[in-house]
Amino acid sequence: MRRQLLSALLMTVVLIVLLGVLYPLVVTGVAQVAFNGRANGSLVKVSGRVVGSTLIGQSFSDKNGTPLPTYFQPRPSAAGTGYDASNSGASNLGPSNPTLIESLVPGRATAYRQFNGLGASDPVPVDAVTGSGSGLDPDISVANALDQANRVARARNLRASAVRSLVESHVSTRPWGFLGEDTVNVLDLNLALDHLASAGGGASGS
Repeated sequence: MRRQLLSALLMTVVLIVLLGVLYPLVVTGVAQVAFNGRANGSLVKVSGRVVGSTLIGQSFSDKNGTPLPTYFQPRPSAAGTGYDASNSGASNLGPSNPTLIESLVPGRATAYRQFNGLGASDPVPVDAVTGSGSGLDPDISVANALDQANRVARARNLRASAVRSLVESHVSTRPWGFLGEDTVNVLDLNLALDHLASAGGGASGS
């Protein structure tokens, strides 16, 4: 009996060391060497300061929560007060829920059209009026980005064609060529927009 207990104890210690210490250290070391950026959260830095992550969406609004017209906006988020990485989640409203189809979606569609200067009957991309399952989706559809291009161009006094070209140059094709749809990363696009504006390359009349 004592021998069996001792063998079990030794095996437990060996497995703890191998699987609880050595294996995580090896995996972490390989990740840091081979995939440093991804292993550390795919953080994006500007002038040495972290401004976000390419994997987690974020709001582009003022201190009162009002969307900034000078930036492309992400899709709606039900994560906390919106894009709260510590409170990831969806609204849990199904596609047949009256609150979603009679209140939220129509209200968001109206606000989207007004904000982007669209007509009352213009189509609205589905990702512009619905949130993702995580509430942290960093991407929007190409149609959503192009709908916003004219508004961003007006707000920044840039040529609309230059802003649309910027969108098209930041399109990520669907994974494996058939999964999902082509998307645009909002943070990457907005950083490129800031660069374009600061360089003056897309200014109206230039």
